[in-house]
Amino acid sequence: MKLIGKIIFHVFSNAIAVLAASYFINGFVFNGDFLALLIAAVILTLINTFIRPILKLFLGPLIVLTFGLFTIILNAITLYLLDVLSSSLTIHGYLPLVLGTFMIGAINFVLNFAAKKSHQK
Repeated sequence: MKLIGKIIFHVFSNAIAVLAASYFINGFVFNGDFLALLIAAVILTLINTFIRPILKLFLGPLIVLTFGLFTIILNAITLYLLDVLSSSLTIHGYLPLVLGTFMIGAINFVLNFAAKKSHQK
């Protein structure tokens, strides 16, 4: 049950992050209803759960050589995969992709940190 709760939390965290990025970043467009947002969040959660570790394994030497900065590119790749797989999300250009990567990462970091802090009490 604990695993299912974490998965649901990550899906809703990704949904909030994608919605915030589409609201604040020009060129990061989400055209869809709540169901399309949940589907995009599920796709992003699946990408982060299954594909991202494989990419980290193969791109590990680049991550080490750049002192971890290559993870930004890795996160941008996962967001680009979401753009390709989701018909309701459109990213116009590299700048919105990078800004969306930073914003989604920051929102997920804050929400995960807050959830861990509230769970410890």
